[in-house]
Amino acid sequence: MMENWRGVELLVSLLIVCIFGCVNGATDPNDASALRVMYSSLSSPGQLTQWSTNGDDPCGQNWKGIICSGTRVTEIKLPSLGLSGSLGYQLTSLTAVTNLDMSYNNLAGNIPDQLPPNLQQLNLANNQFSGGIPYSISQLPSLKYLNLGHNQLQNQLGDVFGQLPSLSTLDLSFNSLTGDLPQSFSSLSSMTSMYLQNNQFTGSINVLANLPLENLNVGNNRFTGWIPSQLNSINLQKDGNNWNSGPAPPPPPGTPPTPKGPSHKSGGNDSPSGSGAGGGSKKSGIGGGGIAGIIISIFVVGGIVAFFLVKRRSRRSSLDIEMLDNQPFAPLSSTNDKEMKSMQNPSMVNTKTFDTPASTNLRPPPIDRHKSFDEQEFSPKPVVVKKPVAAPVNVTSYSVADLQMATGSFSVDHLLGEGSFGRVYRAEFDDGKVAVKKLDSGILPSHMSDDFMEMVSSISLLHHPNVTELVGYCSEHGQHLLVYEFHKNGSLHDFLHLSDEYSKPLIWNSRVKIALGTARALEYLHEVCSPSIIHKNIKSANILLDTELNPHLSDAGLASSLHNADQVLNYNAGSGYSAPEVAMSGHYTLKSDVYSFGAVMLELLTGRKPFDSSRPRSEQSLVRWATPQLHDIDSLSKMVDPELKGLYPVKSLSRFADVIALCVQPEPEFRPPMSEVVQALVRLVQRANMSKRTIGNEQGETPRADNPDTQDYMP
Repeated sequence: MMENWRGVELLVSLLIVCIFGCVNGATDPNDASALRVMYSSLSSPGQLTQWSTNGDDPCGQNWKGIICSGTRVTEIKLPSLGLSGSLGYQLTSLTAVTNLDMSYNNLAGNIPDQLPPNLQQLNLANNQFSGGIPYSISQLPSLKYLNLGHNQLQNQLGDVFGQLPSLSTLDLSFNSLTGDLPQSFSSLSSMTSMYLQNNQFTGSINVLANLPLENLNVGNNRFTGWIPSQLNSINLQKDGNNWNSGPAPPPPPGTPPTPKGPSHKSGGNDSPSGSGAGGGSKKSGIGGGGIAGIIISIFVVGGIVAFFLVKRRSRRSSLDIEMLDNQPFAPLSSTNDKEMKSMQNPSMVNTKTFDTPASTNLRPPPIDRHKSFDEQEFSPKPVVVKKPVAAPVNVTSYSVADLQMATGSFSVDHLLGEGSFGRVYRAEFDDGKVAVKKLDSGILPSHMSDDFMEMVSSISLLHHPNVTELVGYCSEHGQHLLVYEFHKNGSLHDFLHLSDEYSKPLIWNSRVKIALGTARALEYLHEVCSPSIIHKNIKSANILLDTELNPHLSDAGLASSLHNADQVLNYNAGSGYSAPEVAMSGHYTLKSDVYSFGAVMLELLTGRKPFDSSRPRSEQSLVRWATPQLHDIDSLSKMVDPELKGLYPVKSLSRFADVIALCVQPEPEFRPPMSEVVQALVRLVQRANMSKRTIGNEQGETPRADNPDTQDYMP
C-alpha cells in the first residue's frame, strides 16, 4: 500500500515539475546566446525591454518582440523601434525561428550572411542596409515572404533565387539595384507578388513571363524590350521605363508555340525521332503522318456515331420525363428538398432516378419546353452577376483624359505629395483647382471597380467643415482616382517642417485652432457617423490648411473602405504616429486614432517630427521623449517650438499639454473619446478669450512691448 502511495507521490511530483518547467522553462541555450549577441550588436537598444547581455531565458522573461514555443524561439518581431547597429553573427543557430521582422529601424551595413535557416518570413524593409543581397538567401528553402524594400542596396542581383520554391512575395523596391534580372527568377514557381520598382534594373523582363504572378511593379527602372503577353492580364505597373513601342517581333524559327492552357506538356518524347516534315526518310510502311490521319479518321467516325446515339437516347429520356410530368405533385419534405437542390442542374437528370414507387411522389425539376434536352444538358450553369453599383449623384465623374489635361499628364510639376495609398496631384481647370489622388493599383486592383464605386459613394456622404470634401472621381481603363477640394496652404506637415524664407511660422493661436478643428473632424467620424469611421492614418501630412489656416482632415473614410488598408498602413508604419497596440497587433480602433491625434498635438507644440532619426537616440521618438516632461512647466517651456519665440500663454500651454498627455496614454482604455478632447480644447480657447491673453493675429503680428497682455507669456 505504501509503495502505491509513493508511486502516486512520485507521479504528482513529476507532473508539477513538468507544469512549472513548461511555464517557466529556460530557453534553449543556443537561442539565448544568439539573442544576447544580437542585443550587444545593436546600438543603444533602449526599446528592448527585458533584454540583457547576460539573460539566459528570453522566453520565460518575456523579452520584447520574442515569441516562443516551448523552449525554442520561433519569431523575432521588432519593427519601428529606432534600432541601429547590426543583427549579430549568430543567427544561424536560431533554427526554430520562422519569422524575423526588423523593419522600420535604422539598421545599417550589409545584410547578414548568416540567417535563421528555416525562415518563412524575412522583413528588413525601411532600414539603411547597403551592399548586395547575400548568397545566404538561397539557403532558405522555406522562405515565403522576403521584403528588402526601402534600403540602400546596390550591385547586380546574383543567381540566388533558384532554390526558393515557396517564395510568393518579393519586395526589392526603392533601392539602387542594377543590371539584368537573374535567370533564377524563372524558378520562383510560387511567386504571386513582386515589387521591383524604383531601382536601376536594365534589360528585359522576359524571365518573369511564365511565373504565376498576380501583382508586378517594375516601374521607374531602365527596362527595355517588350512586355511579355502573359503579363498583360495581371495587375502590372510598368511606367518609367524604356519599353519598345509597336508589336513584339515574332519568335525565332523553330520556336514551339506558346501553350494555350495549363494542360500543355512539353518534352515531345511521344513522337519518334526523324519523323518531322522534310526529314527525307524513304522507309516503307505508313509514316507518322499516315498514322495521325488514321487516328483522326477514327475519332471523327466515332464522334458521329456517338452523336446519333446520344440524340436517340435524349429523345427517349424526354418522353420518359413527359410521362413523369403528368404525375401528381406533392410538397417536398426537408430531406427531399435537399435531394432536389442537388438536382437543379438539368444535366444531372437521369430517368433511372425516378424508377421508384409512386408513394414517394418525387418529381423532377421543370424542363424548359422551348429548348431541346441536348441544349439543356450542355448549357452552362447559371452565373450570379453582381449588381453594378450606381454612380453617386452628388460628385462629378471625370474622365482620365480630363484629369491628364489638368495635371500635365500627372507630371512631377503637379505632384503635391505621396501618401500611403497613392500620389496626389494638383489639377487646374477653368473653374479652379482640385487635388487628384491616384490610387496605387496594389491598393485597389483594376478589376475591383465595383468596390471603388462603393467607396466613392460612402466617402461622398461625409460632410463636415473640417473634413476635406470629395468632389469627384474617375474609374476608367483600370485607373481609380479620387478628386478632392484643393487647399492653398498645403499640409500641416509642410507648414511645420518645410517652411521657406517667405512663409511665417504658425503662431500659438493658429496651432490651437488647428488642433481644435482636427479634433472636431475626428469627433464627427467617431461619434456622429453611423457606423463609426476609424481614420487609421492621422498625421500632419493629412491635415490640410486653407487660406484662413482652418484645418481639413484628408483621406477620411478611405482606409476603412479598403480591404487591405491595415496591411498597407502597417507596412508604412514607423513614423511615430502609431499607437503601441497597433505596432504590436496591427489592428486599429477609435482609441488608436486618439493616440495619433495626440502625436499631432505634440508636433504642433514642439515643432518636431514624431520620429526623427537625425536626433540623438533618446529624442528620436517624440512621444517617448516628451511625455515625461508634459507636467513640468520648466521642462515644458524648453521643448516648445523655438519658432514661437516665447510668444504663448503659459496657462494655455499647460492645458494644451494636459490634453496631449491624456491622448498618448499607453493603454487605450485610458485615452478619452474625441468629444471630451473637443470640450477640453474649447474650454482652453474660451479661457484664453475671456482673459484676453491672446497674442498677435493670423498674419503673425507681434505684440507691442507695452502691451500688458504679454505679461502672461513666456519671455
